[in-house]
Amino acid sequence: MSIITLTSDFGRLDYRVSAMKGKILTLNPEVNSIDITHDIQAYNLIQTSYIVRNAYKYFPKGTIHILSVDSFYHKSRKNILYKADGSYFLAADNGLLSLIFFDIKPESIYEITLNNRFDDVVSFTSTDVFVPVAVHLANGGLPEVIGRKIESAKQLSFPKPVYNESEKIMVGEVTYIDNFGNIISNINREYFENIVRGQENFTIKFRNLSLSKIYSTHTEVVSDWERETEFHGQSAAIFNDSDLLELTIYKGSKKNGAKSLFGLNVGEKIFIQFS
Repeated sequence: MSIITLTSDFGRLDYRVSAMKGKILTLNPEVNSIDITHDIQAYNLIQTSYIVRNAYKYFPKGTIHILSVDSFYHKSRKNILYKADGSYFLAADNGLLSLIFFDIKPESIYEITLNNRFDDVVSFTSTDVFVPVAVHLANGGLPEVIGRKIESAKQLSFPKPVYNESEKIMVGEVTYIDNFGNIISNINREYFENIVRGQENFTIKFRNLSLSKIYSTHTEVVSDWERETEFHGQSAAIFNDSDLLELTIYKGSKKNGAKSLFGLNVGEKIFIQFS
């Protein structure tokens, strides 16, 4: 059975998600459509890239992913199809796909020209462009039928951490906050370990707080503490499943997690001082 995943910034209140699913069923009732999320903050490409990058790898090769974020139709903006890492990704040419695949070269990129056959009458990109292309691919159709191959698409880049060698300080920033209130930074494990070599001591500083240890997993946090109940609400820094530095509160949530207790927002700085 073919799989089409849906990711959007549409939310659940409006009709748009149902319209996409209804169009898929109309074109092919055998296709299995699966939601990744529809709770992306409006037009937030960095948030989208973090979620999709970590989710798509769990789907079978050949899955078609529709990414309807910052996707409303403009005649001056292309809609594109990436074939990358064995699967297909449909999005507006807004730089989102370059954020998801910053370290993976796409096998091919196509500008979608399918809508040109309808005299450019596009009222809703997701149902008028993305869904017909996705179902075409799900039916075994070739990407060459729906578009023309292009060499490149719009490129964006993540904000990168920097290291000031004279002051022995690394500066990163918050890029994502998850549903538990955990704060994810742009400081990855490899970059940190390259800097930390030969420097035994470090302190992670944010707002008026600091931490001096980074755990490898959430379970390592628990094992380092003697009794879970006693340490409910303790703060910690870990390298998460994406190998990114994460600030967390043990058993925290949206109401009492790192976001609310530390008061950090996306874009704020996180410092690591070495000594």
